[in-house]
Amino acid sequence: MRSDENDIPSGWVATCLGDLYRFEYGKSLIKKSSLESGGYYVYGSSGIVGMHDKFLVQGPVIIVGRKGAAGSVSYSSDSCWPIDTTYYIRDNKNLYLKFSYFLLRSLNLGKLEASTAIPGLNRGHAYDEPVTLPPLSEQHRIVAKIEELFSELDKGIENLRTTQAQLKVYRQALLKHAFEGKLTAQWRKENQDKLEPAEVLLKRIQQEREQRYQQQLADWETNGKQSSKPKAPKLLPPLTAEELAELPELPEGWVYSYLADLGDLGRGKSKHRPRNDPSLFGGNYPFIQTGEIKAAKRIIRQYTQTYSDFGLLQSKLWPTGTLCITIAANIAETVFLGFDGCFPDSVVGFSGFRNLVAPEYVDFFIQAARTRIEAYAPATAQKNINLETLENLVVPYCCSDEQKKIMEVLEERFSEIDQLYQSITTSLEQAEILRQSILKKAFSGQLVPQDPNDEPASELLARIQAERVDSQDNWVVRRKGGRS
Repeated sequence: MRSDENDIPSGWVATCLGDLYRFEYGKSLIKKSSLESGGYYVYGSSGIVGMHDKFLVQGPVIIVGRKGAAGSVSYSSDSCWPIDTTYYIRDNKNLYLKFSYFLLRSLNLGKLEASTAIPGLNRGHAYDEPVTLPPLSEQHRIVAKIEELFSELDKGIENLRTTQAQLKVYRQALLKHAFEGKLTAQWRKENQDKLEPAEVLLKRIQQEREQRYQQQLADWETNGKQSSKPKAPKLLPPLTAEELAELPELPEGWVYSYLADLGDLGRGKSKHRPRNDPSLFGGNYPFIQTGEIKAAKRIIRQYTQTYSDFGLLQSKLWPTGTLCITIAANIAETVFLGFDGCFPDSVVGFSGFRNLVAPEYVDFFIQAARTRIEAYAPATAQKNINLETLENLVVPYCCSDEQKKIMEVLEERFSEIDQLYQSITTSLEQAEILRQSILKKAFSGQLVPQDPNDEPASELLARIQAERVDSQDNWVVRRKGGRS
């Protein structure tokens, strides 16, 4: 039953946070005094950040983010140490602390950070937040119902996330099997006439490399030798028996080849310093960066920056369809250019020799080998590899018909995986919407029925205020000041 006045549930009372709670400041810890093996959790704005051998406040307690993840809300049933980027709220016999925890979560206090000149949650602003308070007995019933519904919701979310993780594992298993020949084993049995011996494949690789070099020389001479003379193909040493023994065994007719033998590899260019010189930008030539490659899906079709004619002079324009491979920050992320464009030397461009390999085949292999490629990156804050790492990348190579079949199978399976993954993502988003809906109903009196036998919340509020006066606890610095 709901009362007509302001549409507040029967027995509830309208008030504000500052009339109910005191936000106390957490206390900083000297690093030396912070122990990994202490018996008490240390809380920062985003939750648990360590352990300590002492506690600041006896549990249960609510921790509210003040700086950083401002407005975030954590609950500790045990004694703990909230640090100075937080507020904490002690237990109170007149309020069910678990109810207070869910109430604060429903308010989204983080929205108040944007309303202040200094980033962070000002408790004075928080104190002004309007709330409706139910009777104490109803607080317990509300919490019981929230926890019941959240438990069911969390189980569903856990199952969805488990399925997501399994899809990632399945995707990597498909890639692994693809480049070990297992994905097309049946196809090979049924298409013996389309297979080629390993020695034929190796001979074709050598021929294509030489033809490519001769064509580059001819183009150089035709253009009046205006650019640098093309370099002869780098002769990479053949794989030794010991090296081959460490690699997965390949099906008959497959060979291992270096990535540099299968196409042109080159780093992007951005020679001019400083790189943010305004004269480099604002023209007609798309310029993409590593972050945009990571964010794009398979083909990059949008860009936010362009080079001017001057910018292009110190860079290089790569053709549509070039496979872009990142070698700094985000290691071995790949995308195909959907337009002619430039990129910096933190990106390598690959164009496969037309009669040897499809760039999409190489793209799938790099996805399969990403962890191994990342292993070449030094253990520094800024991870990176170099062009030589990619040139020496060993690629399982098969005939063109089998390459097409591998790509066909992977495209089909990955499309199914992506659709299922997107469906799960949508379900997870809907679960969070449902969580907020549960909280909204809880604090508008719609989650559990009201009991006319409950002590009205107005009497509860009066008792809270009276006890505050009796204890001379004047925390009402809320509305007109007080430090944040």
